[in-house]
Amino acid sequence: MRKTTYIQAINEALREEMRRDESVFLIGEDVGHYGGLFRVTRNLLDEFGETRVIDTPISEQGFMGMAIGAAMVGMRPIVELMYMDFILVCADQVLNQGAKMHYMSGGLVKVPMVIRGQQGGGKRYGSQHSQCIDSLVAHFPGIKVVAPATPYDAKGLLISAIRDNNPVLYLEHKMLYFTRGELPDVGEEVIVPIGKADVKREGSDLTLVTFGYCLLQALEAAEELAEEHGIDIEVVDLRTIVPLDMETVLASVAKTGRLLAVHESQANCGIGGEIVARVYEEAPHLLQAPARRLGMAPVSIPVSQTLEEEILPWKRNIKAAVLEMWRQPVAA
Repeated sequence: MRKTTYIQAINEALREEMRRDESVFLIGEDVGHYGGLFRVTRNLLDEFGETRVIDTPISEQGFMGMAIGAAMVGMRPIVELMYMDFILVCADQVLNQGAKMHYMSGGLVKVPMVIRGQQGGGKRYGSQHSQCIDSLVAHFPGIKVVAPATPYDAKGLLISAIRDNNPVLYLEHKMLYFTRGELPDVGEEVIVPIGKADVKREGSDLTLVTFGYCLLQALEAAEELAEEHGIDIEVVDLRTIVPLDMETVLASVAKTGRLLAVHESQANCGIGGEIVARVYEEAPHLLQAPARRLGMAPVSIPVSQTLEEEILPWKRNIKAAVLEMWRQPVAA
């Protein structure tokens, strides 16, 4: 094993899959000569040329439509959106056409494509460049949604996404790009299955379900809560938002009796509310105390660092939510 960054893990997955399969190509704004806004696609143009690493004008509707068409005739495009906020510009192509094509054609047409890009706060980019869209896109059938938090999961899930015969939305958080983690040596295949959560920290008192950058914040919060208050938290990394791995979530809740679902998109109509609802519907007897969700406050994301930290469900707010739950009475 070796240590590498989240960016390098994604770059390796792209390179290895492009070498393995000539139908795989990249398309998006500045993915070629510039190497991507955060340099995720750096040096790929040198190896694969302009026919497989395609720089486009600023026209999300145009290049997204081109990619969906290419996927329908057998190619495997990987589209980079510079900011995931911009998926709203091409929402019809992605959510109303590409995601539904297999169903609308009676299974005759497949759309094997990946839409990847970064989302989230932490860089003071303001309201139109900092949103998390996971809860929004999870409402649409026909598209899978993944959000890896570690370099290992980033590489393994991207390879699985590229090989999938359905459209996959691959969400990167901008605060993860320079984090580091273990990865097998170059040449050793890394595959993480879509739809399988992972327990990142064992615990006995409370199940904290999360994904993306919130995972790192949750793990830090869990360590501090254990040291400061003796609360032993189990942290479940969903890794995939659609489809949800409720089997792993329920197994953890069965052990701890408490549930807190944390995500950076807004709590209102969010993934956290869905997880809490499913636990109450499928296994309410597992809960010893009321389950809870924690998401971003229902406001536009401010540029101010102080205000941004106030509204995002990061370590300080996670710890506050856990301690508030801890003061609630436990069922007999």
